[in-house]
Amino acid sequence: MTTLTNPVWFITGCSTGFGKELAKLTIARGWPTVVTARDKARLVDLAASGDNVLALDLDVTDQAQIDAAVKAAEDRFGRIDVLVNNAGYGYQASIEEGDDTEIRAMFDANVFGLFAITRAVLPGMRTRRQGHVLNITSQAGFIGFPGSGYYAASKHAVEGFSDALAAEGAPVGIKVTCVAPGPFRTDWAGRSLKQTQVQIAEYEATAGARIKGTANISGQQPGDPVRAGETMIAVVESEKPPRHLVLGKLAYDGITGKLKERLAQVESLKDASLGADFPS
Repeated sequence: MTTLTNPVWFITGCSTGFGKELAKLTIARGWPTVVTARDKARLVDLAASGDNVLALDLDVTDQAQIDAAVKAAEDRFGRIDVLVNNAGYGYQASIEEGDDTEIRAMFDANVFGLFAITRAVLPGMRTRRQGHVLNITSQAGFIGFPGSGYYAASKHAVEGFSDALAAEGAPVGIKVTCVAPGPFRTDWAGRSLKQTQVQIAEYEATAGARIKGTANISGQQPGDPVRAGETMIAVVESEKPPRHLVLGKLAYDGITGKLKERLAQVESLKDASLGADFPS
């Protein structure tokens, strides 16, 4: 948003974690900021921090609330320049032991809710030929860790969606960045993570070990959410914002390693791949 001096930010999932810390930063800069949560009572401190704040109830799985929130934001501030899709949560289980109800509920929030709020905001951005969508994904958008297969699937879905949105949006001035954090010192593991405990002995050393390790990580994560928020703002302000923003050393090392490994494997089978076409 280098052409705007007073960009309007709309951030989902602001009651805790990345959403809250990012909102604090945009509010402190004096930018109009729409902060949302399932229960806006949890946003009292943000709502009281300036006249440039609009706090709204928003369950991203509820289309009526989505439509109402976008309308309220545009009525108050005239437009939405930056949409930050941060709302969502994690679910861990071995693949075999995943609970269908839990899996579908997570996809409703992480995937279909994100799709819905994005669709609601796009018309205004398209009309103005300007906008930036930030989708908070995860290193799990690139790596399927044991115990996190369903969560990774939800983040892979957002990455694919974002590729298409970036291609469609570029001609009309809409930019897209996926933010892929590693472990950051938020309360994600304590508040935003559901777990199905591994009962099958054969998965105890893989899925079970990761699930136990994740549950005990709160307060020890190396990532600083405030620094992450500053980096996100810098990306939005840049002339050519990236399609991918990886945050934290663990995510950087893991994602770059996975991509190199994947490329090497694809290239090792080049002859087989090209040989699948009809002969020239």
